[in-house]
Amino acid sequence: MDQIRGRFAPSPSGEMHLGNAWTALLAWLQVRSLGGRMVLRVEDLDPERSRPEHTDLIIRDLHWLGLDWDEGPDIGGPYRPYTQDERRGLYQQYLDSLIERGLVYPCYCTRAEVQAAASAPHGGENPYPGTCRTLSLKEQETRLGQGRKPALRLAVPCEAVAFDDGLHGHMEENLAKVCGDFTVRRSDGVHAYQLAVVIDDATMGISHVLRGDDLLASTARQLLLYRLFGFTPPRFTHVPLLCSPDGHRLSKRQQDLSLAALRARGVTAAQIIGYLAWKARLSDNPAPLAARELIDRFSLSKLPTEPIVVEFPQ
Repeated sequence: MDQIRGRFAPSPSGEMHLGNAWTALLAWLQVRSLGGRMVLRVEDLDPERSRPEHTDLIIRDLHWLGLDWDEGPDIGGPYRPYTQDERRGLYQQYLDSLIERGLVYPCYCTRAEVQAAASAPHGGENPYPGTCRTLSLKEQETRLGQGRKPALRLAVPCEAVAFDDGLHGHMEENLAKVCGDFTVRRSDGVHAYQLAVVIDDATMGISHVLRGDDLLASTARQLLLYRLFGFTPPRFTHVPLLCSPDGHRLSKRQQDLSLAALRARGVTAAQIIGYLAWKARLSDNPAPLAARELIDRFSLSKLPTEPIVVEFPQ
């Protein structure tokens, strides 16, 4: 990878909150500190949750924080379009290539059946057991006759997928034992996140992916898809999540920590950046800072690895 290219890929399902700002800032700092290009991509894949007005709010909030990008849905670029809703045809082309190679199969299981089949007796979770993997054509026709629309699952080989994470170091996972055959297209026809994000990052030439720890468990699945498509994977770094004092990760349901709510209370962008820099160990105190002041200070070696409790000043 000759050119450093990173991205921030928010989902327009609500207002940005402090946790979104955390990952956006760190992803931006990584790319800018390496002299690379930053991409804004909107992951509006789920039609039930995505709203165009939220995309506008995200763009406004990012600009307010002092973060910029070189390519995106508002300014274009060589890898347009930069919204997943406009890239569905591309996802289908790559999915068709997996189908032609016999690597995916239709799954007629309902969500309840999947949960029941994957539940361990002690209450834990087991991998999807491949219930539909060996269905005959006649059995598939029977389920179609029952009105069941199939999802598509990738047949996962029983072998380890290994990678080196920028914060966590060497990671290794046998997908067959951990998750089993996973979905690449939902029963409603919507392409799965795992498929879309791999195709997007690869075709946009993304070389560095910095994102939250909640996506660490997805990395091995995505690396398998990178390999099947013949793509070169990016360098992954998974940063700790921001949590409320009760230990729960920040979410869009916590409206008091949305950037819009903080701004309405008179909190400045510099205060937010300074606070997040302090939590990232890029600053000795939470004094206000501009994002650009942190570029020369950024280093993965400084970042914490444990979840971070936030109690942003009221």
